[in-house]
Amino acid sequence: MAKNHAAGPGGSSSVRLMRWNWLVFVMLAALAGASAQAAELPTRGDLIGAARVYVVKKDEILHDVARRNDLGFVEIRAANPTVDPWLPGEGTTVTLPTAYLLPNTARRGIVINLADQRLYYFHGGPGSVTSYPVGIPSRTLEAHMGATTIVRKRANPTWIPTASEREEKPYLPEAIPPGPDNPLGAFALYLGWPAYVIHGTNKPDGVGRRVSHGCIRLYPEDIEALFATVKIGTPVTIVDQPVKVGWSDGALYLEVHPTQQETDEVEVNGIVHDPSPLDARTVILAKAAGFSDRIDWKLVDRTVRERRGMPVRITH
Repeated sequence: MAKNHAAGPGGSSSVRLMRWNWLVFVMLAALAGASAQAAELPTRGDLIGAARVYVVKKDEILHDVARRNDLGFVEIRAANPTVDPWLPGEGTTVTLPTAYLLPNTARRGIVINLADQRLYYFHGGPGSVTSYPVGIPSRTLEAHMGATTIVRKRANPTWIPTASEREEKPYLPEAIPPGPDNPLGAFALYLGWPAYVIHGTNKPDGVGRRVSHGCIRLYPEDIEALFATVKIGTPVTIVDQPVKVGWSDGALYLEVHPTQQETDEVEVNGIVHDPSPLDARTVILAKAAGFSDRIDWKLVDRTVRERRGMPVRITH
Protein backbone atom coordinates (compact mmCIF):
# COMPACT_ATOMS: atom_id res chain seq x y z
CA MET A 1 0.00 0.00 0.00
CA ALA A 2 1.33 3.41 -0.94
CA LYS A 3 1.93 5.81 1.90
CA ASN A 4 0.88 9.47 2.04
CA HIS A 5 3.90 11.74 2.42
CA ALA A 6 3.64 14.51 4.98
CA ALA A 7 3.61 18.00 3.49
CA GLY A 8 3.64 20.15 6.60
CA PRO A 9 0.85 22.34 8.03
CA GLY A 10 -0.21 23.64 4.60
CA GLY A 11 -1.41 20.21 3.43
CA SER A 12 -0.15 18.23 0.43
CA SER A 13 1.92 19.90 -2.27
CA SER A 14 -0.91 19.38 -4.79
CA VAL A 15 -3.39 21.09 -2.49
CA ARG A 16 -1.02 24.01 -1.98
CA LEU A 17 -0.55 24.27 -5.75
CA MET A 18 -4.32 24.32 -6.30
CA ARG A 19 -4.70 27.05 -3.69
CA TRP A 20 -1.92 29.09 -5.30
CA ASN A 21 -3.41 28.73 -8.80
CA TRP A 22 -6.79 29.82 -7.49
CA LEU A 23 -5.23 32.88 -5.82
CA VAL A 24 -3.48 33.84 -9.07
CA PHE A 25 -6.75 33.40 -10.98
CA VAL A 26 -8.63 35.67 -8.56
CA MET A 27 -5.92 38.34 -8.76
CA LEU A 28 -5.86 38.28 -12.57
CA ALA A 29 -9.65 38.45 -12.71
CA ALA A 30 -9.65 41.48 -10.42
CA LEU A 31 -7.04 43.21 -12.59
CA ALA A 32 -8.98 42.45 -15.75
CA GLY A 33 -12.15 43.87 -14.24
CA ALA A 34 -10.36 47.06 -13.24
CA SER A 35 -8.83 47.62 -16.68
CA ALA A 36 -12.21 47.19 -18.37
CA GLN A 37 -13.64 50.30 -16.73
CA ALA A 38 -13.67 53.32 -19.01
CA ALA A 39 -12.87 56.02 -16.46
CA GLU A 40 -11.16 54.55 -13.39
CA LEU A 41 -7.73 53.36 -14.46
CA PRO A 42 -5.11 51.64 -12.27
CA THR A 43 -1.56 52.87 -12.85
CA ARG A 44 1.26 50.54 -13.87
CA GLY A 45 4.30 52.76 -13.86
CA ASP A 46 3.80 55.29 -16.66
CA LEU A 47 1.05 53.32 -18.43
CA ILE A 48 -2.60 53.19 -17.38
CA GLY A 49 -5.57 51.29 -18.73
CA ALA A 50 -5.65 48.69 -21.50
CA ALA A 51 -6.74 48.82 -25.14
CA ARG A 52 -9.96 46.97 -25.95
CA VAL A 53 -12.21 46.26 -28.90
CA TYR A 54 -15.89 47.02 -29.44
CA VAL A 55 -18.40 45.59 -31.91
CA VAL A 56 -20.59 48.31 -33.42
CA LYS A 57 -24.30 47.94 -32.83
CA LYS A 58 -27.10 48.72 -35.25
CA ASP A 59 -27.47 52.42 -36.12
CA GLU A 60 -24.43 53.46 -34.04
CA ILE A 61 -22.01 56.06 -35.37
CA LEU A 62 -18.46 56.55 -34.14
CA HIS A 63 -19.55 59.41 -31.86
CA ASP A 64 -21.89 56.97 -30.09
CA VAL A 65 -19.12 54.41 -29.64
CA ALA A 66 -16.75 57.09 -28.32
CA ARG A 67 -19.14 58.37 -25.67
CA ARG A 68 -20.25 54.89 -24.64
CA ASN A 69 -16.61 54.08 -23.88
CA ASP A 70 -15.60 57.48 -22.43
CA LEU A 71 -13.45 58.44 -25.41
CA GLY A 72 -13.15 61.60 -27.46
CA PHE A 73 -13.96 61.68 -31.16
CA VAL A 74 -10.50 62.43 -32.57
CA GLU A 75 -8.76 59.77 -30.47
CA ILE A 76 -11.17 57.02 -31.57
CA ARG A 77 -10.95 58.30 -35.18
CA ALA A 78 -7.13 58.17 -35.12
CA ALA A 79 -7.19 54.63 -33.72
CA ASN A 80 -9.58 53.51 -36.49
CA PRO A 81 -8.58 55.46 -39.61
CA THR A 82 -10.28 53.08 -42.06
CA VAL A 83 -13.66 53.03 -40.27
CA ASP A 84 -16.36 55.31 -41.69
CA PRO A 85 -17.28 57.56 -38.72
CA TRP A 86 -20.86 58.06 -39.91
CA LEU A 87 -21.62 54.59 -41.27
CA PRO A 88 -19.26 52.23 -39.44
CA GLY A 89 -21.65 49.32 -40.02
CA GLU A 90 -23.28 46.93 -37.59
CA GLY A 91 -20.81 44.24 -36.53
CA THR A 92 -17.70 46.28 -37.34
CA THR A 93 -14.91 45.75 -34.81
CA VAL A 94 -13.53 49.04 -33.50
CA THR A 95 -10.30 49.50 -31.54
CA LEU A 96 -10.85 51.37 -28.29
CA PRO A 97 -7.72 53.39 -27.40
CA THR A 98 -8.29 53.04 -23.67
CA ALA A 99 -4.61 52.76 -22.69
CA TYR A 100 -2.63 55.93 -22.02
CA LEU A 101 0.87 57.00 -21.11
CA LEU A 102 0.81 59.65 -18.40
CA PRO A 103 2.04 63.12 -19.42
CA ASN A 104 5.58 64.05 -18.45
CA THR A 105 4.81 66.46 -15.62
CA ALA A 106 4.17 66.43 -11.88
CA ARG A 107 1.46 63.87 -11.06
CA ARG A 108 -0.74 65.88 -8.76
CA GLY A 109 -4.19 67.38 -8.99
CA ILE A 110 -5.50 67.84 -12.52
CA VAL A 111 -3.23 67.51 -15.56
CA ILE A 112 -4.62 68.32 -19.02
CA ASN A 113 -2.68 67.34 -22.13
CA LEU A 114 -3.96 69.31 -25.10
CA ALA A 115 -2.29 66.96 -27.57
CA ASP A 116 -4.18 63.84 -26.51
CA GLN A 117 -7.25 65.85 -25.46
CA ARG A 118 -7.50 64.16 -22.09
CA LEU A 119 -7.71 65.24 -18.47
CA TYR A 120 -5.88 63.21 -15.80
CA TYR A 121 -7.06 63.61 -12.21
CA PHE A 122 -4.61 62.38 -9.56
CA HIS A 123 -7.03 62.13 -6.67
CA GLY A 124 -5.09 59.85 -4.33
CA GLY A 125 -1.48 60.62 -5.12
CA PRO A 126 0.64 59.47 -8.06
CA GLY A 127 -0.75 55.92 -7.94
CA SER A 128 -4.44 56.77 -8.30
CA VAL A 129 -5.63 58.50 -11.45
CA THR A 130 -8.86 58.92 -13.38
CA SER A 131 -8.80 60.03 -17.01
CA TYR A 132 -11.51 61.78 -19.01
CA PRO A 133 -11.69 62.94 -22.65
CA VAL A 134 -12.01 66.71 -23.13
CA GLY A 135 -12.86 69.25 -25.79
CA ILE A 136 -10.17 71.91 -26.13
CA PRO A 137 -9.77 75.40 -27.65
CA SER A 138 -10.02 75.62 -31.43
CA ARG A 139 -6.87 77.71 -31.59
CA THR A 140 -3.67 76.97 -29.66
CA LEU A 141 -3.19 80.66 -28.82
CA GLU A 142 -6.48 80.61 -26.94
CA ALA A 143 -5.28 77.81 -24.66
CA HIS A 144 -3.58 78.72 -21.43
CA MET A 145 -0.47 76.70 -20.61
CA GLY A 146 1.30 76.10 -17.33
CA ALA A 147 0.01 75.90 -13.78
CA THR A 148 -3.00 77.33 -11.94
CA THR A 149 -5.59 76.10 -9.42
CA ILE A 150 -9.31 75.54 -9.03
CA VAL A 151 -10.53 78.77 -7.42
CA ARG A 152 -14.29 78.23 -7.50
CA LYS A 153 -16.92 75.54 -8.08
CA ARG A 154 -20.46 76.16 -9.24
CA ALA A 155 -23.37 73.87 -10.00
CA ASN A 156 -25.91 75.21 -12.52
CA PRO A 157 -23.64 78.06 -13.64
CA THR A 158 -24.64 81.06 -15.72
CA TRP A 159 -22.75 81.42 -18.99
CA ILE A 160 -21.43 84.87 -19.95
CA PRO A 161 -19.97 85.03 -23.49
CA THR A 162 -16.35 86.11 -23.80
CA ALA A 163 -15.25 89.04 -25.94
CA SER A 164 -14.03 86.72 -28.73
CA GLU A 165 -17.32 84.82 -28.72
CA ARG A 166 -19.31 88.01 -28.87
CA GLU A 167 -17.11 89.29 -31.70
CA GLU A 168 -17.75 86.11 -33.65
CA LYS A 169 -21.47 86.02 -32.82
CA PRO A 170 -22.74 89.55 -32.06
CA TYR A 171 -26.29 88.25 -31.59
CA LEU A 172 -25.39 86.37 -28.39
CA PRO A 173 -27.27 87.47 -25.25
CA GLU A 174 -25.53 89.09 -22.31
CA ALA A 175 -25.86 85.83 -20.36
CA ILE A 176 -27.52 82.42 -20.54
CA PRO A 177 -29.01 81.08 -17.29
CA PRO A 178 -28.83 77.44 -16.19
CA GLY A 179 -30.72 75.03 -18.40
CA PRO A 180 -30.46 72.92 -21.55
CA ASP A 181 -29.23 75.85 -23.66
CA ASN A 182 -26.31 76.67 -21.37
CA PRO A 183 -22.94 75.86 -23.02
CA LEU A 184 -21.36 75.29 -19.59
CA GLY A 185 -23.67 72.40 -18.82
CA ALA A 186 -24.61 71.65 -15.22
CA PHE A 187 -21.23 72.00 -13.50
CA ALA A 188 -18.24 74.36 -13.75
CA LEU A 189 -14.78 74.47 -12.17
CA TYR A 190 -13.28 77.96 -12.44
CA LEU A 191 -9.51 78.32 -12.79
CA GLY A 192 -7.16 81.03 -11.59
CA TRP A 193 -6.94 82.34 -15.14
CA PRO A 194 -9.78 84.82 -15.87
CA ALA A 195 -12.67 83.43 -17.93
CA TYR A 196 -11.09 79.97 -18.09
CA VAL A 197 -13.30 77.08 -16.95
CA ILE A 198 -13.43 73.30 -16.88
CA HIS A 199 -17.10 72.56 -17.46
CA GLY A 200 -19.78 70.32 -18.90
CA THR A 201 -21.54 70.94 -22.17
CA ASN A 202 -24.90 70.93 -23.90
CA LYS A 203 -23.15 69.66 -27.05
CA PRO A 204 -21.41 66.38 -26.13
CA ASP A 205 -20.25 65.76 -29.70
CA GLY A 206 -17.65 68.50 -29.13
CA VAL A 207 -15.76 66.38 -26.58
CA GLY A 208 -12.50 65.12 -28.02
CA ARG A 209 -12.37 67.90 -30.63
CA ARG A 210 -10.93 71.42 -30.95
CA VAL A 211 -14.14 73.43 -30.78
CA SER A 212 -14.13 75.67 -27.70
CA HIS A 213 -13.10 79.34 -27.44
CA GLY A 214 -10.68 78.69 -24.59
CA CYS A 215 -12.34 76.46 -22.01
CA ILE A 216 -12.08 72.74 -21.36
CA ARG A 217 -15.32 70.78 -21.77
CA LEU A 218 -16.23 67.29 -20.57
CA TYR A 219 -19.12 64.91 -21.14
CA PRO A 220 -21.99 65.74 -18.72
CA GLU A 221 -21.50 62.47 -16.81
CA ASP A 222 -17.74 63.05 -16.48
CA ILE A 223 -17.91 66.62 -15.19
CA GLU A 224 -20.52 65.52 -12.66
CA ALA A 225 -18.14 62.86 -11.31
CA LEU A 226 -15.16 65.24 -11.32
CA PHE A 227 -17.13 68.07 -9.72
CA ALA A 228 -18.17 65.80 -6.85
CA THR A 229 -14.58 64.95 -5.87
CA VAL A 230 -12.32 67.84 -6.82
CA LYS A 231 -11.70 70.52 -4.18
CA ILE A 232 -11.07 74.24 -4.36
CA GLY A 233 -7.32 74.78 -4.38
CA THR A 234 -6.61 71.67 -6.46
CA PRO A 235 -3.60 72.34 -8.69
CA VAL A 236 -4.19 72.30 -12.45
CA THR A 237 -1.42 71.91 -15.02
CA ILE A 238 -1.97 72.24 -18.77
CA VAL A 239 0.65 70.87 -21.18
CA ASP A 240 0.86 70.11 -24.90
CA GLN A 241 2.77 66.84 -25.41
CA PRO A 242 2.08 65.05 -28.70
CA VAL A 243 4.94 62.64 -27.93
CA LYS A 244 4.71 60.67 -24.69
CA VAL A 245 7.15 57.98 -23.56
CA GLY A 246 6.96 55.76 -20.49
CA TRP A 247 7.91 52.50 -18.84
CA SER A 248 5.59 49.66 -17.87
CA ASP A 249 6.62 46.23 -16.59
CA GLY A 250 10.16 46.60 -17.88
CA ALA A 251 9.17 47.72 -21.39
CA LEU A 252 9.38 51.19 -22.93
CA TYR A 253 6.30 52.53 -24.71
CA LEU A 254 5.79 55.37 -27.18
CA GLU A 255 2.50 57.20 -27.78
CA VAL A 256 2.27 59.79 -30.55
CA HIS A 257 -0.66 62.10 -31.29
CA PRO A 258 -1.32 64.54 -34.11
CA THR A 259 -0.24 68.08 -33.36
CA GLN A 260 -3.08 70.49 -32.71
CA GLN A 261 -2.71 71.81 -36.25
CA GLU A 262 -3.12 68.23 -37.56
CA THR A 263 -6.10 67.31 -35.42
CA ASP A 264 -8.67 68.75 -37.83
CA GLU A 265 -7.28 66.60 -40.65
CA VAL A 266 -7.53 63.47 -38.50
CA GLU A 267 -11.12 64.37 -37.62
CA VAL A 268 -12.02 64.46 -41.31
CA ASN A 269 -9.70 61.87 -42.88
CA GLY A 270 -8.59 59.66 -39.99
CA ILE A 271 -4.90 60.15 -40.82
CA VAL A 272 -2.27 62.86 -41.28
CA HIS A 273 -1.12 62.80 -44.91
CA ASP A 274 1.98 64.96 -44.46
CA PRO A 275 3.09 64.72 -40.79
CA SER A 276 5.07 67.61 -39.42
CA PRO A 277 8.47 66.88 -37.80
CA LEU A 278 8.35 65.70 -34.19
CA ASP A 279 11.49 65.23 -32.12
CA ALA A 280 10.50 61.88 -30.65
CA ARG A 281 14.10 60.66 -30.48
CA THR A 282 15.11 63.24 -27.85
CA VAL A 283 12.08 62.39 -25.68
CA ILE A 284 12.76 58.65 -26.03
CA LEU A 285 16.46 58.85 -25.20
CA ALA A 286 15.74 60.97 -22.13
CA LYS A 287 13.36 58.30 -20.83
CA ALA A 288 15.34 55.26 -21.99
CA ALA A 289 18.42 56.21 -19.95
CA GLY A 290 20.91 53.34 -20.37
CA PHE A 291 18.62 51.08 -22.35
CA SER A 292 18.67 52.79 -25.75
CA ASP A 293 20.21 49.68 -27.36
CA ARG A 294 16.88 47.87 -26.81
CA ILE A 295 14.86 50.34 -28.89
CA ASP A 296 13.33 49.36 -32.23
CA TRP A 297 13.94 52.58 -34.14
CA LYS A 298 12.10 51.42 -37.26
CA LEU A 299 9.00 50.89 -35.14
CA VAL A 300 9.57 54.31 -33.60
CA ASP A 301 9.62 55.93 -37.05
CA ARG A 302 6.39 54.17 -38.06
CA THR A 303 4.65 55.11 -34.83
CA VAL A 304 5.63 58.77 -35.25
CA ARG A 305 4.46 58.74 -38.85
CA GLU A 306 1.09 57.07 -38.16
CA ARG A 307 0.22 59.11 -35.02
CA ARG A 308 -2.57 56.79 -33.93
CA GLY A 309 -2.47 57.94 -30.30
CA MET A 310 -2.01 54.51 -28.72
CA PRO A 311 0.93 53.25 -26.62
CA VAL A 312 3.30 51.07 -28.67
CA ARG A 313 6.00 48.92 -27.09
CA ILE A 314 9.29 50.01 -28.67
CA THR A 315 11.83 47.90 -26.77
CA HIS A 316 12.92 44.33 -27.54
